Amino acid sequence: MTLSAGCYALGYLTGVAAFAWMARRRNLATAGIMAVMGAGLLGGLVGANLTQWAYGHLFGGGEAGKTVLGGIAGGYLSVLLFKRYIGIRRPTGDLFAVAISAGETVGRWGCFFGGCCYGKACTILWAVHQHGAWRHPTQLYLSGANALILVALWRFDKAHPPENGLFYLQGVLYSAARFVIEFFRDGPPPVWGLTGAQWACLVGFAFFGVRLARLLRPARPALAALSDATPVR
Repeated sequence: MTLSAGCYALGYLTGVAAFAWMARRRNLATAGIMAVMGAGLLGGLVGANLTQWAYGHLFGGGEAGKTVLGGIAGGYLSVLLFKRYIGIRRPTGDLFAVAISAGETVGRWGCFFGGCCYGKACTILWAVHQHGAWRHPTQLYLSGANALILVALWRFDKAHPPENGLFYLQGVLYSAARFVIEFFRDGPPPVWGLTGAQWACLVGFAFFGVRLARLLRPARPALAALSDATPVR
């Protein structure tokens, strides 16, 4: 097994472990929830490979790193359908939010050692030599961004947000981070000034942002009423 393959495998294992840990934390460690995790993993792999195929045929590329957004979309859809099929109604997005961020933090090192998802040529001090030039280590940018997102989720969870709050927050933060990092990645010519991944990030940012705002909105009147009812000493 190569170093990059080992990092990919460790990334998947880290994601699974993070999911199981969150399931126990939320008292959701049941056989049904573990089956939902399996459906999400399978759907994510299918979505990633479909994106890989489409990207290769449309742009002549097909790098493995271009498929993460497709994997997230495929996993989201498969979990939604599978939960309806087996009758699970309780939200499980928070479990996947932590799993995705933890898995990406580790798995992106596989991209670094494998040489995919590389950055544009540059002259910065921390540039790495890949594909015949000194480049931005965008794989490590993504790893670091996901680690920071994981910290943000942990801190947000301490405030006891509504279920799926972590999931929508993770979507917002990941879309924003990926949008910025795309400016430093080497890839096909942009469309109307942005890459395909950046357009997908804009859609994801809007989708998750609206969902997060709607989820948190009902809590505002309750918090205001609680504040008004608290006696001033």
